[in-house]
Amino acid sequence: QLQAYGGGLVQAGGSLRLSCAASGRTFSTYGMGWFRQAPGKEREFVSRISPSGTITSYADSVKGRFTVSRDNAKNTLYLQMNSLKPDDTAVYYCAADRVALRPGRVVSAYDYWGQGTQVTVSS
Repeated sequence: QLQAYGGGLVQAGGSLRLSCAASGRTFSTYGMGWFRQAPGKEREFVSRISPSGTITSYADSVKGRFTVSRDNAKNTLYLQMNSLKPDDTAVYYCAADRVALRPGRVVSAYDYWGQGTQVTVSS
C-alpha cells in the first residue's frame, strides 16, 4: 500500500517536497516512480528511481528542477520539487514496479499506486 502526501499550494518559483510512505517488507526491491495528472490530461511520467536509489530518470519538463530519492530504511519515497511553475499543477501519484530495473516511463509498468496528492502552483 502506498500513500502520497506533502502537496499544497505554492507560488511560482517555490518548492515542495512530496513523500510516499509504503507498507510491507518489499519496498527496497521495487522500482518506484512519480507520475502526475493535470485536469483534462493523461497521467504522465515525472521521475523514477531504482531499488537501491543509484539510478534515476526524469521527464524533460522537470529535469534540473525535481529530485527523486528514497529511504529504504523508512520505506519512503521522496520528490523534491524546486523552481515550481504553474504548469506543474497536477495531482501527483507515486507508484511501485515489481520489475526493478527498466525505464518505467509508462503507467502500465507499475503494479501499485498511491492515492495522489494535489500540487497547485500559482502564478
